[in-house]
Amino acid sequence: MALGGQTWQPSPKHPRSQLRALPALESSAVATTEPDLEVLLLMLDDDLPVPVYAHPGDAGADLVARVDVVIPAQGRVTVPTGVAIALPAGYAAFVHPRSGLARKHGLTIVNAPGTVDAGYRGEIQITLLNTDTAAEVSLRRGDRIAQLVIQRVERARFVRAERLPGSHRGTGGFGSTGTESAPAE
Repeated sequence: MALGGQTWQPSPKHPRSQLRALPALESSAVATTEPDLEVLLLMLDDDLPVPVYAHPGDAGADLVARVDVVIPAQGRVTVPTGVAIALPAGYAAFVHPRSGLARKHGLTIVNAPGTVDAGYRGEIQITLLNTDTAAEVSLRRGDRIAQLVIQRVERARFVRAERLPGSHRGTGGFGSTGTESAPAE
């Protein structure tokens, strides 16, 4: 939250009860407009827009629907985007839902985020899920339906072990963060 040229942020010590001022950042320090990476793009439908970042500093480039679709309540539909890419080795693209579609219509992506590997050369298609229990969702050709985030990825060498080193979290899994649990016996 900006107030009087300063940015207010909760204190790590008392996140809800105490605020501290941080200096405001210049917009040029936050975002650059020049891309850092070249990605080869094949448009499978020349009448559709190329993926584009809506604002400087955005992480995701917009992908649009290549066809009109109607997604029934609690239904899913795979939607083509008309886009194929060639990523450099060491990168992957991740398809994320659009927050506005999620908020307004309950629309999300089944396997969010969807992964596009560097070696994949086919059309990016997105399986959308309508979580609304009553209303269908209609999308028109050219509607923005997802965001494509490109990231550097590491390849791991998996090494078998007899046991893993200890950690603060241990084996606590789903729903274990922030709960009190009985000590392991």
